[in-house]
Amino acid sequence: MVSQKVVIKNPTGLHLRPAGILCKEAMQFKSLITFTFRESTANAKSVLSVLGACVKCGDEITFICEGEDEQEALKALVEAVESGLGE
Repeated sequence: MVSQKVVIKNPTGLHLRPAGILCKEAMQFKSLITFTFRESTANAKSVLSVLGACVKCGDEITFICEGEDEQEALKALVEAVESGLGE
């Protein structure tokens, strides 16, 4: 299991479009990929789960990846968030 904190840079937070991009990125990996925000845990492969976390700009989330490709998954997701998730 690997984890890393990252700050959401999107001006509007994780709304539908960036949430979709995040999920699409997460689905490329076999590992279980979740993130924690405040007291909740969201499945990064589920758009509804990501939207339900209500993550806003400037919020810090912690990605947790567990599985055979966990290192690659964590690296790809952190890079996707840091690049703005297409915005």
